Amino acid sequence: MEDIIQIEAEFIEKNTHFPDLINALEIAFSEKAAVVPMRHHHDFPNPPVGKESTLLLMPAWNPGKDAGVKMATVSPANGKFGLPAIQGIYIYLDALKGSIKALLEAKSLTVKRTAAASALASKFLSRPDSKTMLMIGTGALSPNLIRAHASIRPIEQVYVWGRNFKKAEHVCQLLKEENFTITPVKNIEDKIGQVDLISAATLSKTPLVLGKFLRPGQHVDLVGAYRTDMREANDEAIMKSEVFVDTFEGGLKEGGDIVIPLKSGVLEEKNIKADLFAMAGQKHKGREDDEQITFFKSVGHALEDLTAATYYYKLFKNSKQL
Repeated sequence: MEDIIQIEAEFIEKNTHFPDLINALEIAFSEKAAVVPMRHHHDFPNPPVGKESTLLLMPAWNPGKDAGVKMATVSPANGKFGLPAIQGIYIYLDALKGSIKALLEAKSLTVKRTAAASALASKFLSRPDSKTMLMIGTGALSPNLIRAHASIRPIEQVYVWGRNFKKAEHVCQLLKEENFTITPVKNIEDKIGQVDLISAATLSKTPLVLGKFLRPGQHVDLVGAYRTDMREANDEAIMKSEVFVDTFEGGLKEGGDIVIPLKSGVLEEKNIKADLFAMAGQKHKGREDDEQITFFKSVGHALEDLTAATYYYKLFKNSKQL
């Protein structure tokens, strides 16, 4: 039996080329060859910190080729322990033989594929001339979302907001060598109406993206608020926008940004324009004019994990053959 390859976070961090990963996701969503069951989503209490954690099990397989399952936890209180909210592992399998080919560190895998999926959506939904961006949130996703969006749009200026200003400054420091200017801001409302692209990756239960500040032509990318009691944008933002999701299967059931307005009647399912399958498969073009406000909600999908695992597995194997 072949040795099981261990692909650590360091390799994933050093070997991600977002345009290639975005392209791999676009192919995967357009081909629709993988079988992806609905993910298991289990919340459980953590009395010592007074906040629930979530256990996610996300399987997917390409029959006769490859398969995998991600086991991850999301623990919002992990900041108290100096740890990222997301912890986990990805088990990458030979679908034909059932053998394990690799174990991949899941936090880095998740943030890379999530950022790449948002950038893929932006390829269809943001204006091609988008030059300015507001990043709301300062967690592990923040620098990755900025880099991914900047890899497909000519971003020149980025603003970063976080509840902790020092963390916003830290994100800016991490990205100071990139080909754009990046600046921390203390108030969302100071910049939200001035930028072309707004990305949010928080665990907020109170909307941070308010519709009254949105203007024609903007693109809103919502990546956080993964539970039905969390929300990053308010009703007015929904009502002013053309709404898209990563997948209808997960998007309509898991994230509060879609679930809450659906329940209240602010949003009707028939008015959600398309998902990544439709856009990548050229069944919906995405943005139709420069005046639309486009609104994309991502909750994650196991196809993204399997695609990213395949991408990093091939890179790792090639690196050992050089």
